[in-house]
Amino acid sequence: DNQELVTLLCTPKDLKYLAIGFLSSEGLIQHKGEIKKIILDDRRGVVRVETEGDKGGATELIFKRLITSGCGSGAAFYRAADTINQAKVESEMKVSAGEVFALAKEFQQSSQIYRATHGVHSAALCDTKDILIFAEDIGRHNAVDKIFGRCILEDISTDDRMIISSGRISSDVVLKIARRNIPIVISKSTPTDLAVDLAARLGVTLIGFVRGKKMNVYTEGWRVIGD
Repeated sequence: DNQELVTLLCTPKDLKYLAIGFLSSEGLIQHKGEIKKIILDDRRGVVRVETEGDKGGATELIFKRLITSGCGSGAAFYRAADTINQAKVESEMKVSAGEVFALAKEFQQSSQIYRATHGVHSAALCDTKDILIFAEDIGRHNAVDKIFGRCILEDISTDDRMIISSGRISSDVVLKIARRNIPIVISKSTPTDLAVDLAARLGVTLIGFVRGKKMNVYTEGWRVIGD
């Protein structure tokens, strides 16, 4: 309806992926078929997305929010109501401890911007052997949304896949991941208490504090097997 939906503070790269990933994470779109048109203005940092159907009721919930890069003070938070209709993740996927450590090492080596600036977060979609998609942004949530936006636009399946994030896993990140039916999330940081509670409720395996050959498994530990 030609009105601004949200302002994101972000790294000016892969903005089309970020916009579509954000809309998906907010539950406004589910697949590429719902997207009629995407217009990207790189100079102004504006993305216009035209979708099928009436999204008016849903967009009122996030209309003109300003979301900071860190998603901390001043950022919108996920309400409990957002999780009521969210289905539990169904996946028999398993990963070994050795595979987690190997992927975490590859992930750390992939971040070119971070090595140069130490000022961005990274996210990756991977299977048990390889990193399939990698994204960076000043916001940890944005990096995850860039992954999901690319998956939607390029028809990349997220079934039986994992997300690796450089940032702290919060409850809203868990919800983003569950909405894509991703069973496992890995981070070098510790998760929030709300993230652990929500991951347990939604059947997401939450692995945190991955450092060297050590890690903590907080939920759904049956998906992590010994070497």
